[in-house]
Amino acid sequence: MSQAVISVEHVSKRFRLQFRGMRTLKSAAMDTLRGVWRRPDRQLWALQDISFNVKQGECLGLIGGNGAGKSTLLALLAGTMQPTIGRTRVTGKVSSLLELGAGFHPDLTGRENIYLCGSILGLNKRQIAERFDAIVDFAGLADFIDEPVKHYSSGMYIRLGFAVAVEADPDVLLIDEVLAVGDAPFQRKCLHRMDDFRKQGKTMLIISHDLPTIQSISDRILFLDKGRILGDGAPSLIVEQYEKFWRQQNTGDLRSEWGTHAVELTGVEFLDAAGAATAAYAGGATLCARVRYRTRGRIENPVFGFSIGDVNGRLIHGSNTQIAGLSLPAIEGIGELCLKMPDLALGNGIYLFSFSVHSWDHKTNYHRIDNAFPVAIKTDRVFDGCCYLQSSWEAGSGAGVGA
Repeated sequence: MSQAVISVEHVSKRFRLQFRGMRTLKSAAMDTLRGVWRRPDRQLWALQDISFNVKQGECLGLIGGNGAGKSTLLALLAGTMQPTIGRTRVTGKVSSLLELGAGFHPDLTGRENIYLCGSILGLNKRQIAERFDAIVDFAGLADFIDEPVKHYSSGMYIRLGFAVAVEADPDVLLIDEVLAVGDAPFQRKCLHRMDDFRKQGKTMLIISHDLPTIQSISDRILFLDKGRILGDGAPSLIVEQYEKFWRQQNTGDLRSEWGTHAVELTGVEFLDAAGAATAAYAGGATLCARVRYRTRGRIENPVFGFSIGDVNGRLIHGSNTQIAGLSLPAIEGIGELCLKMPDLALGNGIYLFSFSVHSWDHKTNYHRIDNAFPVAIKTDRVFDGCCYLQSSWEAGSGAGVGA
């Protein structure tokens, strides 16, 4: 059994948010008369009672929204911060790339910063000199290595920082969003180097919002939200949990519900073409929605409908059984209908489904639930907008097209 090289035990981290508002002479005098000498600082708990272990040779991915506590956690493990409560332990040599340009001096050249960062990571001058050419080659900055890094682009910064970090030959590598910066060739080089690290039995913790990539390179994923662990386990399961959580968060204040409830929509279940429950579809796939209902009595000629909106609540498409030509003479008790949408022609993103049931003359809404059912679409089709419409081009005889 592999030894745990990272241990996080009941860790919490608190930041004090100091009041920085403008104060007038009058307000200061009034505060003095009230006995208020200074306004109390607000407290932010970036991490709350976090516990987990990472085994030697394991690659742990960290996912979560902005403000989830991911970067704070890596900073604690790197030793640049200390926990307010709890304890962290990291065994072995640690190399970290926590933020853009961390450890760089803007007025120094790339060459000088390699020696500066290398020494911070524990390398002596001879070791840095031996690895210098490999660092420059990996970063692809031979033409700019003697320029001050303050003139570097963000991509150049991250390339140089990552190259130094990996050439330090650490036992534990901590990386914060390196995959989000830089061009595709550099990202491929990073992934190849990470794969080499895994084969050498190195331990890695990686933060990324690129879910497909972090899922492919991680042995395990930790899902954080508001400083707490919401998921810890197999990459595919945790990514699915995170995507579902994110979709639910996007319904927000757009969700609304009303009606007489003479008919009540009791549930909506989304299925793929094989009948398995899902809320994520590929572009061009078939969507099925099983809509369950119950009535308070016999309802004549009901009409069931649906609509699709974007995350801002703007209507994209809508239809109902009346438009589709499906006649329902009467319903009573418990039942269900199935909505089927073949060849989903939507672009990448989150879409909010609404469902309703109303009278044939549209005068009575029995039950309507708006923007309450989020669905994710991922497609390889390239087009502008949210809907895919097939089209083609032909050059006319007078178009002046040459061979």
